[in-house]
Amino acid sequence: MSSSSSISAPNAVAKKPLSTFGGFVAGGIAACGAVTVSNPIEVVKTRMQLQGELAARSETKRIYTGLFQALGTIAKHEGIVACQRGLMSAYFYQVSLNGCRLGFYEPVRVALTRAVKGDDFDYHIATSSPVYINALAGCASGVMGAIIGSPFYLIKTKQQSYSPVFKVGDQTHYRNFVHGIRTIYGTEGFRGLYRGLDAAIIRTGAGSSVQLPIYNAAKYAIDKYNIVNDGPLRHLLASSLSGMGVGVVMNPFDVISTRMYNQKGDGVKYKNALDCMIKTVTIEGPLALYKGFLPQLLRICPHTILCLMFLEQTSKLMKKIEGIPL
Repeated sequence: MSSSSSISAPNAVAKKPLSTFGGFVAGGIAACGAVTVSNPIEVVKTRMQLQGELAARSETKRIYTGLFQALGTIAKHEGIVACQRGLMSAYFYQVSLNGCRLGFYEPVRVALTRAVKGDDFDYHIATSSPVYINALAGCASGVMGAIIGSPFYLIKTKQQSYSPVFKVGDQTHYRNFVHGIRTIYGTEGFRGLYRGLDAAIIRTGAGSSVQLPIYNAAKYAIDKYNIVNDGPLRHLLASSLSGMGVGVVMNPFDVISTRMYNQKGDGVKYKNALDCMIKTVTIEGPLALYKGFLPQLLRICPHTILCLMFLEQTSKLMKKIEGIPL
């Protein structure tokens, strides 16, 4: 099935859409560009979410107290390169996750809308689909990406949490991405590479269900009320609103996902995502689900902004390669 670029202007004229493969490639490249900038904040977010794991607040020694303090602490004691721990794994994860999330969003949206409304709609216009279908399409495409990218997220989380100086959570040291994959596969088998997948599906489904629908709705509203002219500023404003929505919705599931992925393979701490959530809330309190929220917001907002702005450009590039008029 063919798809249009997952970001469609509300007043777009009917044109031949990008292929699904073209959308996958455009989404993957855009996400890699964004994660290069946001990965140091991801390292901080991961460690803050693991800090004080299954311990009462009064018993928790806070090593990382804020984004800039944490970045300074990591750079001072582990070297500036440590701020980019897990970057290669993050690239693989972003290609698989956002390639699917941004590449398959449109085919899923179009298919679902056709099933509900028949052909009585302009499938080139994202806002022609009901909001619930946009959310469902975002959720479904995000889940696809989470399943494919789960092993990469597993290695990334363990690499980012590792510190030879300040230990938070379970500590596992991998020399590189390949060493991590080989070690887990050798000790736990193929199933071990997908430990924590249930938490990842919930996390990614929640975030994806709001990311592109909010972005497209914001672009439509900006255009309808002529708030700013079409161009980078409109994309920036719409991306900012999308990033904030994703951060608020996804953070609790992100905390659970980080802890599920970072635990040792014996599964002593958590049996599954629900068990992890119950233990976290019971021992640390409900606010523990928003640990690392500020770094999360400061990571996901620029990441979403950069990813969606890059996507505008990578989609144009892929259209040129596929010979599609802009």
